Amino acid sequence: MFAEFAFPIFEQSIKDYHIIDDVYQPVKNPYEKGTIEYLLYAKNWVDTVQWHYEDIIRDPQIDPVAALDLKRKIDASNQVRTDMVEFIDSYFLQKYKDVQVKPNAKINTESPAWAIDRLSILALKIYHMSEEANREEATAEHRAKCQEKLNVLLEQKSDMYTSINELLTDIENGDKYMKVYKQMKMYNDEELNPVLYQNKK
Repeated sequence: MFAEFAFPIFEQSIKDYHIIDDVYQPVKNPYEKGTIEYLLYAKNWVDTVQWHYEDIIRDPQIDPVAALDLKRKIDASNQVRTDMVEFIDSYFLQKYKDVQVKPNAKINTESPAWAIDRLSILALKIYHMSEEANREEATAEHRAKCQEKLNVLLEQKSDMYTSINELLTDIENGDKYMKVYKQMKMYNDEELNPVLYQNKK
């Protein structure tokens, strides 16, 4: 099942990132370029770096100039994340291109890759909540509360496994069909963001 296949790759990416734990470290993808494993690892690495960008920018003592630079890095990271989701959807479109869609087939509210995106973020939540649930210097109350949250996240993981796998099975059987809309982000586009195109005058 694809969800069970993807999640350990996300875990590996998160573990590899935390060896150095630096948002500026280069990614060393262990998988062959062009494979779905390579793409899943790269996708989660982007998510992991952005997770830590979001931590850093919330530092109340952060230098305003550094914060602005980081905000732009987060914007760029969001664009890369969206592009990678679309690459993953292209993999599924290719995989299921010969499926005979049934006349009564239905469309899902999100594409398979956006569901996989949520699974990647969930892997990060589980990793960091587990850290908090086991942080020795934290109070027993803190660890207990984090363990409760971790249990919920693990339940969510099980539910996401089921829902993602059922969606892919439905697509494979022709009971649902994929329709991918390329994300039309406007704020990075000099022709669509009024602040950017007014500055070009």
